[in-house]
This record gives sequence, C-alpha cells and structure tokens, in this order.
Amino acid sequence: MTTVGILGGGQLARMLALAGAPLGLRFRVVDSVADACASQVAPLLLADYTDLDALAGFAREVEVATFDFENVPAQTAQWLAERVKVFPNPRALALAQDRLAEKQLFRALGMDTPAFEPVDSRAELEQAVLRIGCPAILKTRRLGYDGKGQFRLRAAADVEPAWRALGGPPLILEAFVPFEREVSVVAVRGRNGEFRTWPLTQNWHAEGILSASLAPAPRSDTIAPRAFEFARQLATELDYVGVFALELFVREGRLLANEMAPRVHNSGHWTIEGAGVSQFENHLRAVLGMPLGDTSARGTAVMLNWVGELPARDPVLAEADAHWHDYGKSPRAGRKVGHATICAPDSRQVAATLERLGRALQREAQVAPVLAALGR
Repeated sequence: MTTVGILGGGQLARMLALAGAPLGLRFRVVDSVADACASQVAPLLLADYTDLDALAGFAREVEVATFDFENVPAQTAQWLAERVKVFPNPRALALAQDRLAEKQLFRALGMDTPAFEPVDSRAELEQAVLRIGCPAILKTRRLGYDGKGQFRLRAAADVEPAWRALGGPPLILEAFVPFEREVSVVAVRGRNGEFRTWPLTQNWHAEGILSASLAPAPRSDTIAPRAFEFARQLATELDYVGVFALELFVREGRLLANEMAPRVHNSGHWTIEGAGVSQFENHLRAVLGMPLGDTSARGTAVMLNWVGELPARDPVLAEADAHWHDYGKSPRAGRKVGHATICAPDSRQVAATLERLGRALQREAQVAPVLAALGR
C-alpha cells in the first residue's frame, strides 16, 4: 500500500487523507503542534520542520511527499527532495513564499499585476509611496496568508505606522486595486505534463479571509480562457506537479495576477461535491503519477467558509443540496474551522437554498454578495 507524506497537518491535509482513502492510500503527517486536525484521520509525526533527524525517518516511511501549506521552509523541501519524491518541487514552493519573486515571475510570463516596489528600508518605503501613490498595501515578502502581514496605507501619513507594524524588511509595496471582483483558477498538472483546470471561481473575502466562493464564476466567458492560459504558463514554467491556485483581480476586463498558492486551495473546496473529481483527489493522482480525473462542474456550487466558530449544523443538514464539513478544530478568532457547500444542477435552486440558509444561520451578510452574483 502506498504511503503519502504531508508536511503540515491542517484541514487541507485532513481533506487530502479523506480523499485518498478510497484510492487505497495511507498517509503520514508532519506538524509541529500536537492537536493538528489532520491527526484525527492520519498518523501524526510531531516535529519541527527543521528537525532533520525526524524528517529522515519520515522520508523512509513514504513514497512521495507533498505540502499542506506554503510556509514549510524551502530548504527543508530541498533536503527532503534529495531523499524522496517531493511534489510540488522546492522551486515552486520557494517562489510562492516570496511575494516579490512571485510578482516578478508573473510579469516575466506576460501577466499584468498591480504596480509593486521592493522595500528594504524606511527611506525606500517613502520613495515607493511617492512612485505608487496611495492607497497602497505594504506586505511582508514572506510568511503572509489570510490577510496577515499586511498594512493598508491610505495616505503618506501611514508610512510610519506601517513600517512599525510590519517590523522592517524585506517588504513589498503594492498598489491598491479597486477591483470589480476576485477570481481564482484552481488547476492541476500531472507528472506527465497533463494540465487541467476546474471552472473559474469567484471569491469574496472578509477581513482578509475567504468568506465565500461561487463556481462557475458568472459572466466569465471572456476572461476564463486568458486566466486558464496564465495558469498553464505558470505550471509549465515551474514544472509544477499537483494542484495550485492562481488568484486574480478583474478590473475593466483586465486580469491582474495577485498571488499563487502551491497547494490545494480554499477556493477549490466546492470541488468535493461539485466537480467530477475533487481538487484533493486530483492532487493525489498528480503527485503519484496516476491519470487525472474529470474537473468539470456538476452544476453550480457555492462554498461558505466558517471562520472563528461553527454555526448551527442542523439547518445545513436539513437542506438536500447542502454538505457540511467540520475540521475538528477548537474555535478561535480568525481560524478556519469548517465550511459548507451547496451544489445543484440549477443556479436558481442553489440561490434558493443559499437564501434559506442565510436566514436560518443569521448569515445574511455573508451570502448577500453571492446571491447578487446569482441574480437574486
């Protein structure tokens, strides 16, 4: 029986293990915290990601290794790749860990991006603000996700508090984009270079954390082919194997590349029930060299993220088109603790279910923008 190793033991590792069980796969998870939620479904090796002795034993137990999140040290990935097959490759992981290198690659591949400047000193920040203007967003180049490591500059007077808040370089200043909507391409590339995408997904965020996703994204006929081609170019350039997400802003018909996630992605959770083969199963198929599965949508799907604490479960279970996912985490502000997906062949049916759930769960504000996109 094949054993897959996963660096990181959060909900993504948990869902990978659940998707791999029907394929006859076993899993071994590494995490530095004892209560990692993936440990509820797969054996956990409690170790730091720099503990090479522990990782050496891990490498001997698995046939292939992958990642649950992108902040695993790139040096660890490279060390591991010298002992066991690692997908995606360490280069892709390292690139996605550096917002400046990521934006530079997007530009090199012909993608538009928001204007950006590297910032390595307070003086460089002041000059970058003069060139880019305000509003702008100052970000750490590394270790940022779900809105962390960011400070919005509304005026030049925000330079000093932004510099203090983020603790110095290396940083990147990006122009604020008054986008019309945010979309993502969730794609998969196999070991043999085969490339597939799920339908373009539209996303909404609250306080920097994904709140809801809708797939297929409405009114996307003109932008989807370009978005898919960007993702294909990126995957080819990086010799990428596995699932990844490319997040994009839409502004007056233009696509602006925001960032890449080198892993299964929150905006692809709808694929568990809403696509022929989910992002989790296809990631495993890709890294193990298996044939890729069907990425077409079964209809319309909406994913609602539960952040901080779970809402009442029974109203979701009472809906024939709704599916409940509890990650087995304790509640905490800003923590992703679960999600629900609504899937149906007809978008009007999805909208009606979503409307009922919004009222029942007192989540009207969360579902309102999705209902608007669905024409309700």
